[in-house]
Amino acid sequence: MNKLNAIYPQAIEHTKMKVYEDINHYFETKDTPPTFEQYLVDRSHYVEQIWINVWLNKSTNDVPRNEKKQFLSEKGFEVQGIDRKLINKLFRDEMRLYQPFDAMGWINETFAGKEDEWKSHYQDAKVNFIKQEELKQLEEQRHSIRSEIEDSAVGILEEQYELFYLFVRYFVAKQLVADLQNNVKFQSVDTFALEEKLVDEGQFNPSAYTTVATFFEELTGDIHKTMNWGRSFYEYQTYFFVYESLIADYLSELIPEKILEQLPANLKEDFYDTFHEKLSASFVKGSIAQLLYDIEGYFIEDIQAEYLSDLIYLAEIPFEAKVHKEIFDKDLQAREQKEKEVQKELERKKAEEEQMMKDIFATEYDPSLKRQVRYVLHIGETNTGKTHHALERMKDAYSGLYLAPLRLLALEVFDKLNAEGMPCSLKTGEEEKVISGANHISCTVEMFHEKEFYEVVVIDEAQMITDKDRGFSWYKAITKANAEEVHIIGSRNSKTMLLQLLGGSDIEIHEYSRDTPLEVETKEFHIKHIKKGDALICFSRRRVLETASRLQNDGHTVSMIYGAMPPETRKKQIQQFNSGKTKVIIATDAIGMGLNLPIRRIVFLENEKFDGTRRRLLTSQEVKQIAGRAGRKGIYNIGKVAFTSEIKKMRNLLLVEDEPVHTFAIAPTNSVFERFQRYYHDLGTFFELWGKFESPTGTKKASLAEEKSLYQMIAGTEIEARLSLMDLYGFLHLPFSKNEPILTKQWEEKMYAIIHGRELPEPIVKERSLEELELSYKAIGLHLLFLYRLGERTTAIYWERLREEVSDKVQDRLKTDINKFVKKCKTCGKKLPWDHSFPTCEACYAAKTRRYRYDD
Repeated sequence: MNKLNAIYPQAIEHTKMKVYEDINHYFETKDTPPTFEQYLVDRSHYVEQIWINVWLNKSTNDVPRNEKKQFLSEKGFEVQGIDRKLINKLFRDEMRLYQPFDAMGWINETFAGKEDEWKSHYQDAKVNFIKQEELKQLEEQRHSIRSEIEDSAVGILEEQYELFYLFVRYFVAKQLVADLQNNVKFQSVDTFALEEKLVDEGQFNPSAYTTVATFFEELTGDIHKTMNWGRSFYEYQTYFFVYESLIADYLSELIPEKILEQLPANLKEDFYDTFHEKLSASFVKGSIAQLLYDIEGYFIEDIQAEYLSDLIYLAEIPFEAKVHKEIFDKDLQAREQKEKEVQKELERKKAEEEQMMKDIFATEYDPSLKRQVRYVLHIGETNTGKTHHALERMKDAYSGLYLAPLRLLALEVFDKLNAEGMPCSLKTGEEEKVISGANHISCTVEMFHEKEFYEVVVIDEAQMITDKDRGFSWYKAITKANAEEVHIIGSRNSKTMLLQLLGGSDIEIHEYSRDTPLEVETKEFHIKHIKKGDALICFSRRRVLETASRLQNDGHTVSMIYGAMPPETRKKQIQQFNSGKTKVIIATDAIGMGLNLPIRRIVFLENEKFDGTRRRLLTSQEVKQIAGRAGRKGIYNIGKVAFTSEIKKMRNLLLVEDEPVHTFAIAPTNSVFERFQRYYHDLGTFFELWGKFESPTGTKKASLAEEKSLYQMIAGTEIEARLSLMDLYGFLHLPFSKNEPILTKQWEEKMYAIIHGRELPEPIVKERSLEELELSYKAIGLHLLFLYRLGERTTAIYWERLREEVSDKVQDRLKTDINKFVKKCKTCGKKLPWDHSFPTCEACYAAKTRRYRYDD
């Protein structure tokens, strides 16, 4: 116990000092010397406590934790796993009895029977007390005079602020001229980027600066230390910091001298009578320190607003208060007039911009449904036959258009109608299949064109109108559909908004309810409970593949659905499940969008999903959309829903009534671009104006984040220069995975090929892994988007065939490679349970946590 032994004598000396302090304090309250015995009667209880207080505080604070634990362990205490507070309490209790110092014995030994020494100590204590009182009184007088000086200074500075500013103005003017003539200008860099070397650009050009503030932003070439949020760091120095320091130094000399000259004579006399010396500028400076700091801030702010040219002219005129005041008044008047003109010009430009924004955007998003169109709403829950009834009406019509939210659904309706003897063509961004004699067409909603007429238009999943990025495609289809009859299919919570949007149009409403009720299971689901007809839901491609691998290894046959899967592959996976070749299906929430499957039970393996920003609980609408796929009339007359955890919370989400949605998404239209081009011709300005545009009540703007990201790749290049604004935006708007660097690079290469008149570079097809095949499928899809946009349909046939081959290979790889996707700890490689929600095992996570705590 090295520390304990070291601090013990220190604690004894500290105790003796405290006892002496108590004796002195006791003497200060007595007019005549008290006896030593009387002191003991009055203060012995306190003296006895001094040692305990000193020793407990010193031992608790100074002895390290490991020595405390060692001491307690030697005393028989169990210290392993005990928290710090309890260790301190046990140690403190033990210290109460540790080698106590006899303070009463020491004081008796020092003063008992030594009356002369006791009285002498009394006399010394009284003398010191009187001196302290005199010093205290003197300090109070000093403080009083300081307050009077400060009060007087406030009045003087308020009355003569302009005069002091004239001094500062002239001082800064001369300094500015010297800096502009003698110093060099450095190229602007980030002041924090010290690794970036400064480049000497030669002499300053004073005419390049309007106000002094603009010059203060220039770099001096020096590095200085500054503080931010309590931390110090180094950066390149600007002239602002130099002049802030110069003005502070100048004022700290000027103002105290001027204040001293004007202080009342009686105040100076009082100071002399009290301190026997003349009042000095130095004392005045100390008395008005805070005032100096405040006024320095005001002056530096005023100086920065000055025109640099005014101060350069001023530097040549010797200082005379009256002359400089006339110049200042004239300069101020001219500056205020200039600022009024600038403000007036800003207001004019603002008014022009507001009018321009109104002209470009304002009237575009009023649906104004004046045409003779009959609207039929099909409103209801998932899996209630809404789409079936709308399609039956479309089949009876001479011509029809089906608008799907997904390419897979467009393909499904295309196959369904043709199988039923109704000729139907297919059109998505990546493919076109023209059937001879077809008057009906199935396409994705983005392919809608308002100039084409159909007897019946069917718009599926209309609640997607609220999607911030894609929703405007639904808005455009609903409000611009050129048809006799428009059938709109949507969820219950979209009904109110759709009715508001359609206004006073001719509207017929059909509401649907489930024929197969949903039943939430009361027991938490486990993988061993899996049965034929189950659909297991998770929210990432990897989790789908890992779960499928686990089930296949356990002897189950499975189908899979996830977002990156090619639609043709997805179709084959669904066919296997529908035909009974596979027992269960594992899917992401892609299953909730229009896919009709013979599902006995929907099982949520996860209650949360990552939405691109954060991991969050599923919404009520998401749970309903997915859970609604359970049950199939005539096959499973009750749809079951199961959860792996938090059953009560998830059941409530399923049962709660959704709040109606009242906002829909808007995006730029051809009309908007046409009006924009009356003013500007570059997309950079368009994106800037779109950001400023305040969308009408009940709407939300598409972010255009993906389009802007692509635009930044080619902004200012020959691509932008040689393409019309509308054509360029059309290429930016192509629907492909813009978060894949390989695809965005491919997009850029194709854009250069177009403007240089070369053939489009072919996509690279790689087949070494499932991931490479899926990416190759997307790359061919992007190639097809360009081919169809350029009208090269013959060439597109070859690439469509190749894409089908890639899709077949994805299907084959799913059969052979699925066993590779075993859920393992990313740290130690240990196999993880099927329902483990994290990438590391419990042991590795605990070890990591302990390491962090130790490091702290």
